[in-house]
Amino acid sequence: MIHLVLLSGGSGTRLWPLSNPSRSKQFLKVLRDGGGNHVSMVQRVFSQIRAVDADLDVTIATCADQELSIRNQVEGSYALVLEPERRDTAPAIMLACASLAMEQGADARDTVVVMPIDTYADQTYYDEVVRLDEAVQSGFADLVLLGVEPTTPSSKYGYIVPASPKRRPCRVERFTEKPDEATARKLISQGALWNCGVFAFRLGYLTSVTKGYLKAANYDEFHARYAELPKNSFDYEIVEKASSVGVVPYSGIWKDLGTWGALTEEMAERASGCVVMDDVTCSNVHAVNETCLPMVVAGLSDAVVVATSDGILACGKWASASVKPLVSRVARALPMCGRLPWGEYRVLGVSERSDGGGSLTRELVIEDGEQTTYQSNLCCTKVWTVISGAGETVLDGETSPLFVGSVVKIKPKVKHAVRAVGTDLHIVEVHLGDRLDEGDVERFGDFWN
Repeated sequence: MIHLVLLSGGSGTRLWPLSNPSRSKQFLKVLRDGGGNHVSMVQRVFSQIRAVDADLDVTIATCADQELSIRNQVEGSYALVLEPERRDTAPAIMLACASLAMEQGADARDTVVVMPIDTYADQTYYDEVVRLDEAVQSGFADLVLLGVEPTTPSSKYGYIVPASPKRRPCRVERFTEKPDEATARKLISQGALWNCGVFAFRLGYLTSVTKGYLKAANYDEFHARYAELPKNSFDYEIVEKASSVGVVPYSGIWKDLGTWGALTEEMAERASGCVVMDDVTCSNVHAVNETCLPMVVAGLSDAVVVATSDGILACGKWASASVKPLVSRVARALPMCGRLPWGEYRVLGVSERSDGGGSLTRELVIEDGEQTTYQSNLCCTKVWTVISGAGETVLDGETSPLFVGSVVKIKPKVKHAVRAVGTDLHIVEVHLGDRLDEGDVERFGDFWN
């Protein structure tokens, strides 16, 4: 049995404004499958995993924010391990292995292969899982990495320097993290490989290492004490400290679609949404428009233009890897749109005062049969206006029907929820008060079980 652990983390801020904390890059349906259908990175990866000729058991390690997206996009059998908080890849992998050992009944001698969930690669990349398993089970090394044969002297990736480049697999001599181009050329001449974040080991090896950080009697205790684990990457915390590390070379397509420059190379359409592009004056330009406003693009080369409810981006593709610090200066803490377990929301307007208060107006779409969390606001007053559909609301335990034109005023500290009955329910929600963030909310589970 091979246990495949897929890491799903990060919000993909380099793909802002299309991605945000509630809509991570790996769930964006910007790729195409063999039938021409729109698919996400996650869906593409799972189709390739299912094609591997091996007995694979899949565990997805992620955060609570991504649980709904994963359940909506990933079909079939898999285990889901939710981090109590984001603490980087080392603790995430330790938690997944604790689940395998303590909850899922995996054997300590079984092979665990850890991969990112959003890699864009050939089918042969996923087929390498079998070679990694063979290397681990042979006792060749405690840790076995997958190394990508470089196509360019890139400074974006870490490099694995093998002790004997002609051997396959071979021992790892050292690691070099994101060198400059001249150093990268020298490393490649020595047979160095790109580190693509794929690790393989026996389950017992990592559970033994983990006990040096945290000893727990069961998985629930391990999960509850998760914050005691080091907030560090698996490369820095485990791999570079290990005494027995090997690498299996991979030669084929491998890309990190974490920037607009890389993503647009694989997008099927040059323009999406309400876009008019001048093909005469535009060269190598991609445009995405999710707003209701028309977009016109002309006279640009090697650029990307993206407009969503969260913002507008216009940049050269060569600069797309460097936008993260710029985005941090303008992106709102509250995404302007997103999906939640009950449906979706879209921010229609925000009015802010200098003291932090103001108003926030959102359109809520509660899907038929779904309900919002039973909750109260400590400071904020809400006003709901039903614009279509039907449903039911509850205020401090008292229920009443909702229909088109219904207006509900909810004062601070009043417990409330709403559900859609028979059809989707569309509500315009206005928040008024000194606090308009999640810190103003106290939740009490579901009212209607």
